[in-house]
Amino acid sequence: MRAPERRRAVVVGTGLIGGSIALALRERGWHVTGRDRDPDRSAQALARGALDAVGDDADAEITFVATPVGAVAGEAARALGGRGVVTDVGSVKTSIVAALDDPRFVGGHPMAGSEQDGVEGADAGLFSGSVWVLTPVPGTDAGAHSLVRSVVASLGAEVVELTPARHDELVAVVSHVPHLVAAALMGLAAGRAEEHGVVLRLAAGGFRDMTRVAAGDPGMWPDVCVENAPAIVELLADLESGLGRVRRTVAAGDRADLLALLSQARRARRSLPVGGGDPAELAELRVPVSDRPGVLAEITTLATELDVNIADLEIVHSSEGDAGVVVLVVRAELVGRLAGALARRGYHPTGRQLA
Repeated sequence: MRAPERRRAVVVGTGLIGGSIALALRERGWHVTGRDRDPDRSAQALARGALDAVGDDADAEITFVATPVGAVAGEAARALGGRGVVTDVGSVKTSIVAALDDPRFVGGHPMAGSEQDGVEGADAGLFSGSVWVLTPVPGTDAGAHSLVRSVVASLGAEVVELTPARHDELVAVVSHVPHLVAAALMGLAAGRAEEHGVVLRLAAGGFRDMTRVAAGDPGMWPDVCVENAPAIVELLADLESGLGRVRRTVAAGDRADLLALLSQARRARRSLPVGGGDPAELAELRVPVSDRPGVLAEITTLATELDVNIADLEIVHSSEGDAGVVVLVVRAELVGRLAGALARRGYHPTGRQLA
């Protein structure tokens, strides 16, 4: 019996994230071709076992562009010259998606990383349990959207869908500004260390936790900060205001206000979600849809805004006409929330408990 043909992918940019994607795909049986602007990095990825071959692949069904943000649009446009679907991993989405008006492009951003640099630090398990954001827009082809979503989910990631603008606002809060704050704090400590050499030797767990991300590759951050400047600058202004309140509270010796501020921060920190498996009780929500651009993106981004995680997704096409059904698997207790919101938008969803 002839062995089934391997699925084929291309990874453009074979650093930490691209190398990890390539390793994860190969671990799952894919044939992976890749390239990097630095030929030495491509050769390292090949030697590491992340790639089957260096170069492009005209028969690839999906291309991941894992270059610095400033190079994503150009590389994605080049990849869209082929027949396959294209996605990226850039941490800024609005400018990239706007530059790529093609239904086969699906913006993406895995919220995963490491302090290690390059393919040497790549790990096939990097995305397991992580969040991977997709940013489909009304013109995104439903088949391309579904393909990217299924491949990303197969790498162990939880898929969350947002509009490009919403993504950039939120990532400024949870990634971009924290990195800049860590860099500023590390710079402050390093400056003090020039006068008092013992400062960095005294660095304890809290300081190390707060500045851990400053150890990452600095090369990607100038592009990120330029492309997402409006959201970052606005948030830095809010941070300055918050720090001003802290400074005034400490200067005044206001114990009550300081305790209230720290208690609020503690409650917020403890409410952060932790990893864990999906609840055993799941339900299926079936949503009849017409075959029009953006319908899948509308449903999945609405689910994200309602904090409803989609455990699985399938598109059932009608054999006749231009209709179909989007089948979503979600936690049973959240079916009503999502079904009600969809009904208010004119959909007619039906739900049932999974056995």
